[in-house]
Amino acid sequence: MMETVFSPVASFGGGLAIGLGAVLLMLGLGRILGATGILSGMIFPERTDEFTWRAAMVLGMVLAPGLIFVVTGARPEITVPVSPLMIVVGGVIVGLGASLGSGCTSGHGVCGLSRLSLRSAVAVPVFMATAAVTVFLIRHVIGG
Repeated sequence: MMETVFSPVASFGGGLAIGLGAVLLMLGLGRILGATGILSGMIFPERTDEFTWRAAMVLGMVLAPGLIFVVTGARPEITVPVSPLMIVVGGVIVGLGASLGSGCTSGHGVCGLSRLSLRSAVAVPVFMATAAVTVFLIRHVIGG
């Protein structure tokens, strides 16, 4: 059975970094920090002048584990208890959900709620309920 590790300090630090990044992006460029929208706008650009900052955000997300290694001397512990195929399937499902929901969890949860967006106030509880049902099914019904 999978165990969830309680890590309040690391979680607080991560949340603080995401919040700071969202604020800085909004202050600096007037854009919302939604990971799926940033990646989508980089791959399918609507405006050519936005490629650089989008690429920098994606590159930062990809290089962050290396930075953690340089700073701490230890690689981040990442355990993925599913096959590569399931990661791809999950990615496609998340991408479709983000498209249908007009944004991803980071866009709605961090930025949308802080802007008092009604759409985000509906989307976030749907995300959370879906996550709770998924965890219950995987851990208690399927037995993962």
